[in-house]
Amino acid sequence: MKPLSRTSLIIFPILISTMAIAQDDDGIKREIELGALVTSGNTQERSLNFAGAVIIDREKWEYNFSLDGLYTSSDSEVKGQRFYGIASAKYELTEDSSILTRFSHEDDRFSGFDSQSDFTISYGRGFLQNRTDMGLTVNTGPGVRWSRLDNSVFEEPIFRVAGDYDWTISSSAAFNQQLSTEVGTDSNIYRSETGIETRILENLTLKFSLNIKHQTIVPAGRDKTDTETAVTFVMNF
Repeated sequence: MKPLSRTSLIIFPILISTMAIAQDDDGIKREIELGALVTSGNTQERSLNFAGAVIIDREKWEYNFSLDGLYTSSDSEVKGQRFYGIASAKYELTEDSSILTRFSHEDDRFSGFDSQSDFTISYGRGFLQNRTDMGLTVNTGPGVRWSRLDNSVFEEPIFRVAGDYDWTISSSAAFNQQLSTEVGTDSNIYRSETGIETRILENLTLKFSLNIKHQTIVPAGRDKTDTETAVTFVMNF
């Protein structure tokens, strides 16, 4: 039996696990996250996921720009490639209500669509204001979705309902759950983003995340549900 080479035993499940940078300068917050998996030897695999966000707070206005992506390959064959960007502007009406305009664009190489975009205007309402450790915001409103396939664009009106729940479990643990439903005349899209972080050291936390997307109508030969699960280290500095 041929002995294993040294490279066959080298597995970097968290070569660059996650890097996060958060700054608050004159109402501007920036965050960058990067994770990677590289294996060599009998199996050549690469996986890269990244995310970045900029939040600008200007009195009653809040602007949010975010982008996340995923790239995976096995034995030089691309297995997954996705980019998802969101730009939004929120205007505070009262302490617990707001108006949100939101635009998103997703380019998923393996979804069957060339890309999908949507624009919505919604009313937001805050709940649990009497709790210092929890927060819940619900947004509802109409919009439009554009799906591009084979050089054609399909447009449909949608109605979006989204909830964002935060729970500070303790001084070293936090939980976040985001749920959204986009009901369209042709198809519906449901998203669930779950994350929990546990602090290990002063600037190091362990993060578990589970993201699920389900679309009721997809091109032939494609799955309706996509799931991403990750366990990473988050470094703050």
